[in-house]
Amino acid sequence: MKALKYLLVGFIFGIVLTKSEAVSWYRIYEMFQFQSFHMYGIICVAIATGLIGIQIIKRTKMNDIKGQPIVIADKEKGSFRYWVGGLFFGLGWALVGACPGPIFILIGAGFLPVILILLGALMGTFIYGLLKDKLPH
Repeated sequence: MKALKYLLVGFIFGIVLTKSEAVSWYRIYEMFQFQSFHMYGIICVAIATGLIGIQIIKRTKMNDIKGQPIVIADKEKGSFRYWVGGLFFGLGWALVGACPGPIFILIGAGFLPVILILLGALMGTFIYGLLKDKLPH
């Protein structure tokens, strides 16, 4: 029964992303061409929502679904790997026109060629899993 409410939240999230045009290839193209603030506005709202949510979790000492306290670990020092990871993520996003979340929404909306993008994302994740011990972290 608990999974049902998470499924419902996922559907609502997908509807919001679709209606806000956050899954639109054209909107993503506009963003990377610096022609529109639309996607940057959505990203800023997401960052603000995340900041507020994390502060609520930390200050009220909330528990997870199993009753365990939620512990948010501090980030490790170093920025090079974040720059490299962000560069790869951004290049993939720009080339494909979708970040990982909207891939599922686009498939659900009937854009079946996006299945190839999903397979590519899964393959990239698998390759990273194979190489992660050899990469500088």
